[in-house]
Amino acid sequence: MLLFRLLALFTLIGYSTGGYSQIEIPLYPHNIPNSKPGKNLEENKANKQVDSLAYKVSVPTLRIFPAQNGNGTAVIILPGGGYGVLLTKREGSDVAREFNKHGITAIVVKYRLPSDETMNKRELGPIQDAQEALHIVRSRAQEWGINPEKIGVMGFSAGGHLASTVGTHFQTAYNTTRKDVNLRPDFMILINPVISFSDTFGHTGSRDNLLGKNPSPGNIKRFSNEMNINSQTPPTFLVHADTDIVVPVENSLAFYQQLRKNKIPAEIHIYGRGEHGFLTDPPFEEWFGRVIHWMKKGI
Repeated sequence: MLLFRLLALFTLIGYSTGGYSQIEIPLYPHNIPNSKPGKNLEENKANKQVDSLAYKVSVPTLRIFPAQNGNGTAVIILPGGGYGVLLTKREGSDVAREFNKHGITAIVVKYRLPSDETMNKRELGPIQDAQEALHIVRSRAQEWGINPEKIGVMGFSAGGHLASTVGTHFQTAYNTTRKDVNLRPDFMILINPVISFSDTFGHTGSRDNLLGKNPSPGNIKRFSNEMNINSQTPPTFLVHADTDIVVPVENSLAFYQQLRKNKIPAEIHIYGRGEHGFLTDPPFEEWFGRVIHWMKKGI
């Protein structure tokens, strides 16, 4: 309980980085659903390539980056890391600050990482947290200067899988039985995303971390999100590198093809060069500029 009280203090005092007032709050002020009792074993380590990593996350939080002179749009950011770690800076706070420059409020989710030690059902922890984040942002939209009908999700790699799960599983409330909760994001932004858990082009590392080493065929299909698109799936922006050897470009292509079949507005950019995570190519300004252009054109 002491941890929750300390985290809750951020809602009152906030903190400032890079000129923007930010707050960090616990995702669940009281009991965390689908969790087992135990110690908080979270670790945070620096890494020269990706700046910061969060391991063994079992106490999820939201970090809110309000935009000065905001335009009402908000993006909920889900960092990547193969469901084994979270890249909380490069694919989190850094991107949030860039959204702020365009009048867009950003919310970085430090979601739980799947673990049989901390969860009753490891595969449900991340989607529970992502849906709860969306619910909180909608319920506090007026307070944070957000239009509740302009809230999207953005995910990188495995975070892209989680974002696409939010965008395709919104008819299932994994946290609550309340019928009045709108769990459908208004748009999705998927950056070199893991989409499929199939053996052909799915990312088996993310699959094993989320579902376990011997997942059932039912769970593989359930969380292969190219199979879950329908006419209500939100408009989507995808970007990938054709030379990605970690998460094959077929993930984005399969998702885009199904979006087209269901007549969902979508845009995809495939770069001929570049590695997973776009560490060197294409430069951030290139692909992120296309994201902003897409958003400004009207989602």
